[in-house]
Amino acid sequence: MNFNGELLKRLVNIFSPSGDENLVAEFIKSEIKSYVDEIEVDRLGNLIARKKGNGKKIMVAAHMDQIGLLITDIDEKGFLRFTNIGGVSPFVSLGQRVVFRDGITGVIHMEHMEDISKLKLDNMYIDIGANSREEAEKKVNIGDSCVYSSQYYEDENRVISGCLDDRIGCYILIETMKGLKESKNDIYFVFTAQEEVGIRGAKTSAYSIDPDFGIAIDITGSGDTPKAKRFAIGLNKGAAIKVKDQSIIVSPSVKDFMTSTARENNIPYQLEILEHGGTDSGAIHLSRAGVPTGVISVPTRYTHSPCESISKSDVNNCINLLSRLLIKELKF
Repeated sequence: MNFNGELLKRLVNIFSPSGDENLVAEFIKSEIKSYVDEIEVDRLGNLIARKKGNGKKIMVAAHMDQIGLLITDIDEKGFLRFTNIGGVSPFVSLGQRVVFRDGITGVIHMEHMEDISKLKLDNMYIDIGANSREEAEKKVNIGDSCVYSSQYYEDENRVISGCLDDRIGCYILIETMKGLKESKNDIYFVFTAQEEVGIRGAKTSAYSIDPDFGIAIDITGSGDTPKAKRFAIGLNKGAAIKVKDQSIIVSPSVKDFMTSTARENNIPYQLEILEHGGTDSGAIHLSRAGVPTGVISVPTRYTHSPCESISKSDVNNCINLLSRLLIKELKF
C-alpha cells in the first residue's frame, strides 16, 4: 500500500484548533466528495459523509480539531497572555513558535522564575514583536486562537509533524473511503469537531446517526522510548486495537470481532490498555441506549507536541484493518 504523504502534509498544515474546524472541513469535503453518496456539515461543525448501504449503520469517527492556545489578555507592552485549548503542556510549549489563523507568528516564553519546575501557563506569554498594547491589537484580539507551528517531515519509515492527533485519523478515513469496495453496511464517516475539549462533536453526531456499531480512529501513546512508563504499545508493531482507556471499556465481543478480523487478514496488531485519556469512542458508546464501539489507534511518540512521530507501516495496517471491518457482516 502506497503512503500518500502529500495528502497528510496538506492535512496537518491546515489551521484547525477546537471550535474553528471549518478550514480543514472544507479541505476534506473536496477530497472525498467523489467517493460518498451524501455529505453534510451539522450545526456543531461535524463533517458527516455517508456511503449508503442496506445493512447496519456503522459510524467511523476521527476528529478534525487540534490543541491550541486562546488569547485572554494583552499587556501594556504588547505581550499576549493565553489559556489552553485542550491538553497543552507548559514545558512542551516553552520556546515554541505559534501561528494564528491569518499567519501572524509569535514565540512562547516565560517570566523569570527561580524554580522552573513550578512553571504553569499563567507564567507564560506570547511575543508577536509588538511594542505596545495598541500595536499588538492591530494584529491580534482577545479571543483569537493559535496553534504550534511545526514542519512536516517524512522518510521511508516514519512521519514527524504537529497535529497528527488526529489528522492521521482523518487521513485514514479518507484513504479508506477511496479504496473501499462495495459494502452492504450503511457507513457514516464522521470527521468530528471539538474532541480535544470534551469529545463534543462525537456526542452530537452519534445521537443524530444512531449507529448500530461505532469505530473511533485516533492516536495513542507508546511505551518503547527510554525509561517510558510501562505500556505495551510500540511503533512498527501494527495497528493498536483498544481494550480500555478512561472513556471506554471495549466489549469483549467487539474486541474479538476486531482482533479476529486482523488475524484472518494477516494484519499485524497490538492490544492497547491506556490508563489515561480517551477518544470519540467514549461519547459514541454512550449514545442513546448504547452503541457497541471499538477503537483503532495509531501508536504515536511525543503526543501533543509539534513533533508527534508515527510509523507509516502502522498507518497502512490501520487502513487495512478498518477497510476489512467495514465490509464484514455485523452480528452485534
